[in-house]
Amino acid sequence: MQSKEEIIASFDPNGVAAGNALFGLPFGLEHSDLVIIPVPWEVTVSYNAGTADAPNAILEASTQVDLFIKDIPDAWQMGIHLLDTPESFQEENRKYRDLAVRYINWLETNEEDWISDELKVIPKAVDEVSEKLAIYIKSQAMKWMGQGKLVGLLGGDHSTPLGMIKAMSATHETFGILQIDAHADLREAYEDFTYSHASIMYNAMQIKNISRLVQIGIRDFCEEEMNLINKSNGRIVTYFDEDLKQQLFEGETWKSICDSIIDKLPQKVYISFDIDGLEPRFCPNTGTPVPGGLTYEQVIYLFKQLVNSGRVIIGFDLNEVSPGESEWDANVGARLLWQMSCLMGASQGKLQLKA
Repeated sequence: MQSKEEIIASFDPNGVAAGNALFGLPFGLEHSDLVIIPVPWEVTVSYNAGTADAPNAILEASTQVDLFIKDIPDAWQMGIHLLDTPESFQEENRKYRDLAVRYINWLETNEEDWISDELKVIPKAVDEVSEKLAIYIKSQAMKWMGQGKLVGLLGGDHSTPLGMIKAMSATHETFGILQIDAHADLREAYEDFTYSHASIMYNAMQIKNISRLVQIGIRDFCEEEMNLINKSNGRIVTYFDEDLKQQLFEGETWKSICDSIIDKLPQKVYISFDIDGLEPRFCPNTGTPVPGGLTYEQVIYLFKQLVNSGRVIIGFDLNEVSPGESEWDANVGARLLWQMSCLMGASQGKLQLKA
């Protein structure tokens, strides 16, 4: 078997990507420092579906990503490996997605309080399978971290990273979450599903190890969520998109805003990225698009400033990429995944980010 050094020496990062490896990289699992856990899951999606197709679509689009990053010139040498998806995922996702859709349709169309026994049990069944999913993802993340790997997650809808966040809490005594999102995701439950994609941050904040949640780009939220933010005693800090835009319109620089955001975060940071935090032109097919949002460049600049601050990215997830009929969403998602992976590596000393 070739050593990693031999593989690096024989690989041309300027050539055409060959094979079906993520980003066309030449490394297998053994020689990759970062492992990506794919979670093609969209059971509780409440509007447009399609996020379960993201891992495969992003894998396909990733071969079009140039590997050179001018301020991380040797980025590709770290090695990134996308794990295989268990065969049962597709069947389980379809089965419980069908159940959830039936229940959601009843909620939206029923004009009476009556509910059949068959419908009544659906929320519990969906919650139970969601708990099993979180347990599986936590075990996977713990397994690979235990082998010295960095770990990221590729969803799927935004309910999927709960197990990842729990794995981080089992490994780190305290850390913060940096959430990029159009939605606050702080509902105690949504459409009667405890583990809804709209409840991921509410569920995460039940974990005591999380010292602070910093939300960026939020522009769609309910009164319940606003009350939770206001009553959090600073544990939840939300940069609403409207306020960010006002600061920019009135002459504030994005750098000074990023400095303020980073100042609110502890030394160890987990990034949770719902792609609808971007302007819809970057993700037109995402499940619940909202006008406004961040640009691709603003987000990458924020992440680079985070790394330059000396903070450590302990893990990340990328969710809610819905390929649709075009390749655009997956194209953007693949580039985000590449940048997040390399910047996590730089924060962990695997790569060097030039200031």
